[in-house]
Amino acid sequence: MSANRSGFRLWPRHPFWQAVALAFVAYLIFDWGIPALRYVGIPSAPVPNSVLAEFMFIALIGILIYVSENDARWDEFKQPIQATLVDEDKRWVRNGFLLLVPLVVGLFTFQATRPKVQAPIQLRSIHPAPPASITFRGKTMQVAGLENPLRKEGNLADHVKEGRRVYYQNCLPCHGDRIDGQGHFGHGFSPTPLALDDPGNIAQLTESFVFWRIAKGGPGLPKEGTPWNSAMPVWEDFLTENEIWAVIIFLYDQSGFQPRRWEEATEGAPQGGE
Repeated sequence: MSANRSGFRLWPRHPFWQAVALAFVAYLIFDWGIPALRYVGIPSAPVPNSVLAEFMFIALIGILIYVSENDARWDEFKQPIQATLVDEDKRWVRNGFLLLVPLVVGLFTFQATRPKVQAPIQLRSIHPAPPASITFRGKTMQVAGLENPLRKEGNLADHVKEGRRVYYQNCLPCHGDRIDGQGHFGHGFSPTPLALDDPGNIAQLTESFVFWRIAKGGPGLPKEGTPWNSAMPVWEDFLTENEIWAVIIFLYDQSGFQPRRWEEATEGAPQGGE
């Protein structure tokens, strides 16, 4: 190991203090060094605490492998630990740890659980008001007063079948096979996908509203739909107009609800949804 001109050794010789120094250096690299790379033109970002803990765990495993490489080094590494736990003249050190460790654990627990002063969140409307008109693939559609054109054609069984195909190919991973918002991808979103079997959701909405929400997805939510915007894609980029109307028919058929009619929606509850 190298030493400076005054004879002071820059790196500890004892395996225990080498392990301590390596752990400290690893922490500095993970917590400060990696984010600092952006100052030299290398893309980087702060390391999340969960990732930092994982990196440090891996680093500590490597350090333990290093100090236990042979019996002599391992015995030398354990010497300060054993002396602290057993030697009579180290009683004051043991007593210090008995006081310090609970205090540190208590401090971290307090910091993690104490109430935090935060600004109140914005008011959010679960069913924000729809626009009077929308543009669907370049075509202007009047949402107000719009009824599902496929219902006028009849053959609802065929439309339900087509809507089922569209739903199971596109919507099932999030909204689930029971349309209850419990799809296998749904747990990863906040807010979770809409439970379409809930009587407080599509049962309260007109089909034109549901068409607007499906077609425009999360990005189409107005301001009152924030701050927790829906993660639903803009489905007009993937589905045709008839496919969206068909899946709406399927949703009402599957849920057992009837859509609200415009003549019933002129007063009372809002016209909105996820």
